[in-house]
Amino acid sequence: MEILIISIVTFFAAILTFFSGFGLGTILTPLMMVFFPVEVAVAFTGVIHFSNNIFKLFLVGNYVNKEVFIKFGIPAIIAAFIGSFILFNINSNIVVYSYNLLGNFKEVSLIKFIVSLLLIFFALIDLVPFFGNLKFNKKSLPIGGVLSGFFGGLTGNQGALRSAFLIKVGLEKKVFIGTTVFISFFVDLTRLGVYSTNLININLSDHYVLGIFAISSGIVGSLIGNKLLTKVTVSGIRILVAILILILSLGLLLGLL
Repeated sequence: MEILIISIVTFFAAILTFFSGFGLGTILTPLMMVFFPVEVAVAFTGVIHFSNNIFKLFLVGNYVNKEVFIKFGIPAIIAAFIGSFILFNINSNIVVYSYNLLGNFKEVSLIKFIVSLLLIFFALIDLVPFFGNLKFNKKSLPIGGVLSGFFGGLTGNQGALRSAFLIKVGLEKKVFIGTTVFISFFVDLTRLGVYSTNLININLSDHYVLGIFAISSGIVGSLIGNKLLTKVTVSGIRILVAILILILSLGLLLGLL
């Protein structure tokens, strides 16, 4: 059942997030956390996200702003390594709180608590007018890169902060998408390197079928997203993605998922 659910969500998330510049990892992470431990969920999401980015590079890889990549992307890559390292050094057995709901015992671990709060923050970036009115110039790109890369490594969700900074730089739509995909590709490559060394003792062979279906669904979704690129309003898609993320994150924070 998880193969069907995750594949369907990946397909639609890939369509939605092709325009917004973020959301695939942010939507998939809390969903994966329903079926897998947090560390495995973040790593598995990273594999799907990385595979999807490879494909998207063939679609929009020619539209990259080199200045933005140097000022934003390189700090993000370095910070992603640090965030990924911290993820696997947080004690996942620590329970922040637990409660009884209608006879069902619920508990939330420290790492799930941290990731859920960060996901809620990322969602609010696109829902709260204050964040939408913030103005960034190119001098702030290294700071944005560090924040985006660090949280990308820690939670698997780099896109919300990345888009919040880069969308203010005034890039043309295709250049914005191409640049975000290019940066995301290298951040994924960095964090997956750290994840793989920490997951070497975990048997992932039972999940190959899930990986194949999820990656294929993401590729098909990206193809459709690319075809619809000139026909959608980015702001509307970003709000829809943010609402979905907020709902999933609240469910995780309450221990319901």
